[in-house]
Amino acid sequence: MKFQIKNITKGYILVFVSVLAMANVYIFSKASLNIVHLSQFGVYWFGFGLMYNLFFNRKNFKLSILKPVIRKHTYLIMIIGLLEVLGTGSFFLALKTMTNPALVSFFANATPVFVTILGVTVLKERFNIIEILGIGIAITGSFIIVYNPGLEIRADFYKSLILIVFSGISFSVSTILSKNNIKKIPPSVLSINRVLFLFSASLILLFLSGNSFIIPKEAFLYLSVGSFLGPFLAAFTGYSSLKYIEASRSSVIGSSKALFVLLTSYLYFNMIPTNYQILGGLISILGIIVLTGGKNLNFKKVKFR
Repeated sequence: MKFQIKNITKGYILVFVSVLAMANVYIFSKASLNIVHLSQFGVYWFGFGLMYNLFFNRKNFKLSILKPVIRKHTYLIMIIGLLEVLGTGSFFLALKTMTNPALVSFFANATPVFVTILGVTVLKERFNIIEILGIGIAITGSFIIVYNPGLEIRADFYKSLILIVFSGISFSVSTILSKNNIKKIPPSVLSINRVLFLFSASLILLFLSGNSFIIPKEAFLYLSVGSFLGPFLAAFTGYSSLKYIEASRSSVIGSSKALFVLLTSYLYFNMIPTNYQILGGLISILGIIVLTGGKNLNFKKVKFR
């Protein structure tokens, strides 16, 4: 019993590290995209991310270990990589379209809903009544935090909505596939596979767009820092958490990044939070407390058919 609790705690810690990293990704990526083209952004963002991943996972990347994993799961690894390209590309296009990064976070909160639906239907994940209540509260709070569509031009609003929903569906399917095969494919392989696909796609886009490799020093700084937080730290800890907790639980807790995006938006862009955003943050925290604490209560698990 102690071992199980220890692993669950480890999963929660990994998710929160991923959340904190992703909250800053919104800021650094938005700052970078204000200076450089999307194709330039992708090459440097995922190029740095690839270097960080290879450096920090260098001890685990032995040919004798990787070769059988890649050979046995080639198609699965490729599908996950392509889904990440589609999801990430749509995400950053939405981020570039909108002026306020918190609104992209608002739309991105649809992802936990998709992951939870797929988790209970595909992976047969089960929750008790208290945990389901916690999921609902956490997601509701996250939506409240950043609900303010009036800041955007109507056309931009709906264009970003379509992009981020498509991104959420792609990420959800990728998350479920990763969770279902996390014991067969190590998190380090999934993390590097993701960033390798994205770097390759960005490189192709850069050549097709005819943009230069040369970027301003300010953008270089934003990209080098942001890529450590996103393509490396957030991705690796996010995949690693799937070893210890359900995909739905990990994704719902991850939705709390909206609260931290709100805080970082205030620190970097001086966007002062409104009363309803503060209320949403408190509701989101309450939901996460209910969700994480509900597992230890002896309520009957709910079956979804």
